[in-house]
Amino acid sequence: MRAESETAKVHASGLAIAALAVSMLLSSLAVSVVSVALPALSAALAATLDGAQWIVLAYLLATTIAIVPAGYLGDVFGRKRVLLGGLLIFTAASLACASATELAALVAARAVQGIGAAAMLALTMSLVRSTVAKENVGASMGLLGTMSAVGTALGPSFGGVLIGGFGWQAAFLALVALGLAGLALTWRFVPEDTAKTRDGRPAFDLTGLLLLGVVLTMFSLAMTAGAHAPASTQWFTFAAIAVGVLVFAVVELRAAVPAVDVRRFRDPAFSASLLMNALVSTVMMTTLVVGPFELTVGLGLDTVKAGLVMSVGPAMAMLTGVPAGRLSDRFGSQAAILAGLALMTAGVLGLAFLPAVLGVPGYVVGLVFLAPGYQMFQAANNSAVMGRAAAAQQGVTSSLLNLSRNLGLIIGASLMGSLFARAGGAAGTAAGDSAVTGSAATLTFATAGGLVMVAALIAALGSLLALRRDELD
Repeated sequence: MRAESETAKVHASGLAIAALAVSMLLSSLAVSVVSVALPALSAALAATLDGAQWIVLAYLLATTIAIVPAGYLGDVFGRKRVLLGGLLIFTAASLACASATELAALVAARAVQGIGAAAMLALTMSLVRSTVAKENVGASMGLLGTMSAVGTALGPSFGGVLIGGFGWQAAFLALVALGLAGLALTWRFVPEDTAKTRDGRPAFDLTGLLLLGVVLTMFSLAMTAGAHAPASTQWFTFAAIAVGVLVFAVVELRAAVPAVDVRRFRDPAFSASLLMNALVSTVMMTTLVVGPFELTVGLGLDTVKAGLVMSVGPAMAMLTGVPAGRLSDRFGSQAAILAGLALMTAGVLGLAFLPAVLGVPGYVVGLVFLAPGYQMFQAANNSAVMGRAAAAQQGVTSSLLNLSRNLGLIIGASLMGSLFARAGGAAGTAAGDSAVTGSAATLTFATAGGLVMVAALIAALGSLLALRRDELD
């Protein structure tokens, strides 16, 4: 009887982890499955490239802003309860996305979808410890990380097949089906957790969070619509953003529990690591926003084939994730960071110039270099940042790493997407002009290569300073 009871517990915890894995899969799938749909969505909704960018930006902004309060609400009201709420919001918003007939409605639904995804991202990891035995926590965390990578890898090919066969609405309806499955599994198998009282808890930094949301939204608007505004309006907008950043920093310095602990930025090495993280994330989002237009218009692929090509990068990242971590452990974080950035530079410059010579195989070669480089950089940089953080600052440090990553994704979707549009990508896409679209993609990816080189320069300076300190010691 005891053996049967233990078997039942293991089975139940396995189903609970499966439920949490669905939530993790959905949060990443919602980004990657939509990226391959951008050309189809632009045509179906008569949207400009600037407008289409907001289909991605709305989701990223909402997730970035809502992830901190989602974790707070989970502590207060119960993590399972808030996770179920997030899944319900995500699923309902996915249905609203599939039903949208205008760009504004789709963007609004995507923002709501991002709020639901924030709860899924914030609470999935934290529920692991109350769901599985202590000795299985590490393996379960690894599984959830893998599911996030699977979602990114599956999105382009999965979305390409659905969109090619059934139209762009099918991509969102698939998210509805998976959301319902996640709701059922979470409701049935994830154990209840005890909510914590709000008595004695420091007040949540709502002011700082709202300021962060305003600044990020203003920046995204400036990047996507600024070129169409008068010069005086552009200068006013950027001045307002600068003032907003300054006010945000002051508010966070005075907050008892800041949404973003800006005091950590006094450490130059920490600030440099976050800056590199943001630059690299900007480049990776560029491939998701510009890549579909380059493949479908510039290289003449249909949506299905474009999705399959885009899947090469995430698939390579999945295969090289563990070896990248081992190389970082063996040769040290700084060496692995530099090696990863070197591979990324080769990859993104390959995306810029090889398609004009080799066509689709040239694009694939670029991805083959870019993805392993990204994995090596991420493993080494995360290890270096978390290794320098004190035990009491591990949570805050992890949050700032995620924030810098999300900021990079937002910049990639707004600034780099706008660069592509201004370089002629919007006109080339609208006219079906492969030459114009290809030239715009070349400029955008070449600029992305420059960003990786800046990150490599920062890393090299950090290595030299570290060697200098060792010599002085």
